[in-house]
Amino acid sequence: MLGGTAIAWAQQAEAEQAVRFSIPAQSLPSAVDAFTRATGWQVGYSATVDSAVTTNRVSGRQTPRQALQAMFAGTGVSIRFTGPKSAALVTPQVSPMGLADDGSLMLDTIDVTAETARGPVDGYVAQQSATATKTDTPIIDTPQTISVITADEIADQQAQSVRDVVRYAPGVYYSDDADSRLQLINARGFLLDQYLDGLSLLTGTWARPRIDPYFLERAEVLEGPSSTLYGQGSPGGLLNMISKRPTETPHHQVEIQTGSYDRIQGAFDLGGPVDDQGRVLYRVTGLARKTGTQVDHVDEERLAIAPSVTWRPNADTSLTLLASYLHDPKAGFWNLLPYQGTLLPNKYGKFSRDFYVGDVDFEDFDFKQGMVGYELTHRFNDTWSVRQNFRYTGIETDYRAVQGSTLQADQRTLNRNAYTADESLDAVTLDNQATANFNTGALTHTALFGADYQYRNWDNLSRFGLAPTLDILHPDYTQDIAIPPLFQDANQVQEQVGLYAQDQIEFGRFYYSIGGREDWASSDTNNYLAGTKTDQDNSKFTWNTGLLYHFDSGFAPYVSYATSFQPTIGTDFAGRPFDPTTGEQYEAGIKYQPPSMDALFTASIFELTQQNVLTADPNPSHSIGSQVQTGEVRSRGIELSAVASLTDSLDARASYTHLDSEITRSNDGTEGNALANTPEDFASLWADYTFHEGALSGFGVLGGVRYVGQTYATNANLLEIPDYTLFDAGLHYELGELLPNLDGTKLAVNATNIGDKKYVSYCTAAGCRWGLGRTVYATLSYEW
Repeated sequence: MLGGTAIAWAQQAEAEQAVRFSIPAQSLPSAVDAFTRATGWQVGYSATVDSAVTTNRVSGRQTPRQALQAMFAGTGVSIRFTGPKSAALVTPQVSPMGLADDGSLMLDTIDVTAETARGPVDGYVAQQSATATKTDTPIIDTPQTISVITADEIADQQAQSVRDVVRYAPGVYYSDDADSRLQLINARGFLLDQYLDGLSLLTGTWARPRIDPYFLERAEVLEGPSSTLYGQGSPGGLLNMISKRPTETPHHQVEIQTGSYDRIQGAFDLGGPVDDQGRVLYRVTGLARKTGTQVDHVDEERLAIAPSVTWRPNADTSLTLLASYLHDPKAGFWNLLPYQGTLLPNKYGKFSRDFYVGDVDFEDFDFKQGMVGYELTHRFNDTWSVRQNFRYTGIETDYRAVQGSTLQADQRTLNRNAYTADESLDAVTLDNQATANFNTGALTHTALFGADYQYRNWDNLSRFGLAPTLDILHPDYTQDIAIPPLFQDANQVQEQVGLYAQDQIEFGRFYYSIGGREDWASSDTNNYLAGTKTDQDNSKFTWNTGLLYHFDSGFAPYVSYATSFQPTIGTDFAGRPFDPTTGEQYEAGIKYQPPSMDALFTASIFELTQQNVLTADPNPSHSIGSQVQTGEVRSRGIELSAVASLTDSLDARASYTHLDSEITRSNDGTEGNALANTPEDFASLWADYTFHEGALSGFGVLGGVRYVGQTYATNANLLEIPDYTLFDAGLHYELGELLPNLDGTKLAVNATNIGDKKYVSYCTAAGCRWGLGRTVYATLSYEW
């Protein structure tokens, strides 16, 4: 039996995959912690081992066994490999008193949780990410700005939406209002593209994929152009959300939540192995919610479920099936308010936050979404491995709304419009990757080769017209609203094929990356109402490069350059299809990961430019509304961020961004102006402290502050949106500390905007939205 086990371990050792290490010389406990975080191994040591031993520096790509042996070579500490992914550290002179009855060594074991680029993280500080490189790479060695929000942080903050997930992330800003329909998020002056599990969430207008935070393992913000690996996209970067996956150990959680606006929510999260060998794993997550909102007559409802299964027939192959279904019978609202009564004075005073501009009998928004896909990985040998990701998304929406417009001269009669939209979206995304790990002399390479495909078929039938006015002093919400005239009847099919390659090269403490990509994108638009068809075909080459030097002290300065492109739908006056917009970014920064602290500090400066931006056609002989592509937008700034699990009790995150955005070329009279709704300064601080000893053991207190600087309502920069500061707070308690039979039960109370500050969060040319007022949620959860 023991002989068979030893042979199995030996076979596992031969099949071990090399890992990229960058662990400086340090004390034994810190080195072991860094090793386990990089590999997912379990390493233990007995009390006879001197914890003051200084380990050797380990860098470059090697197997975990090789790295562990190199780390302790010449230190007087011996290594005993006790399993395929476990080891014990001992001294050569072990007393017989340290042996168990069966002769085995009794050790003080350190239990660790494996961390991978797509897996769970213990605490707030992630070590690995694949979003920037599509390979499992330490964040400290990535020459780009990337922020990871872990499941622990999402849960501590009780995030209720995707925007809530990133509200404390550095460099990120958004409209913090009650409109839940679109979940748009910005970084560095531009929208962030949204991805799920590394695949693009393709959208329509209202048929935009919805992701509930409860279903996420982590979320990652990559700032700056990312077309080299992902194809067409915003120069601002992307938000990549990682779904909860099947677990190797049993995991069970149920929770119920209540709070402001008669909120009631129930959720469950179950997972674990199906068979004794752990070859088949499962997870199923579900949620049901019903709540009011801060706007009268507006409710929201959600039903969602996400099952997944992983099959691992051997150590080299893994197939994970991922599916989800989400139905929002009441899916959000519009409720834009006029400038007079929000930003500007109104003789009747300011609008209340709960003021409703719509019609209770006319309005409706039903949203249905289904997703199904898989992730397949296979390792051929020490050099080559492959990964294939696939997802199909189907969305149907039925949207009816009455929208507020402008106030008449009496400042009490509100003009309104009626709008309906029936949309359907079918989207397919596929990404094929091949990775090769090899050496050329003193250089260690991680080469990536990929081909991806995107398909989007979007149907839109919408109507638009005038609706009866509304007296804001005596509103009548049951007026007869006629179905408005047909406004748009169109179908659009978009496809993209991309080929890309990337090489990450290590030379000593230098880390260099370079990548390139060629894309072919097409768009076919049928406007059935106008009887026209527009076909566009674009191809574009994009590339990026970066250089980083990782000092033993934990400092890692870097520089990088990246480009992007994004197709622009439409034609100029002469009927010529528009070219894609292009983006380029220069970035320099420094990261610091203290050897003896679970923390990451980052500082960066950047300049980002987007060209081929649409602007007014200056030719007076061309029709009004014609556009040309001579516009340009530039943003430059500084970002500072810190995230740390300072002790077993204290987790914290802090950030500051200074952003100088400017319209550098325009025919609209806006040249030299700042971008609308883009703050020049914004900052945040969040911390959670949990007591583990004494009378307060099990009790935790948390809080945060968010500052958003002054912005402008439109690119004309005529109306300022004042700055604002919001405070969040909360308490949580492990009830098992009070009553042992309640072990695993936790009660948490969270409050956002605890001071109930009234502020304008966002404006368009048509009006403004109030930010969210104070909300309080109480959550009772049980894990076993």
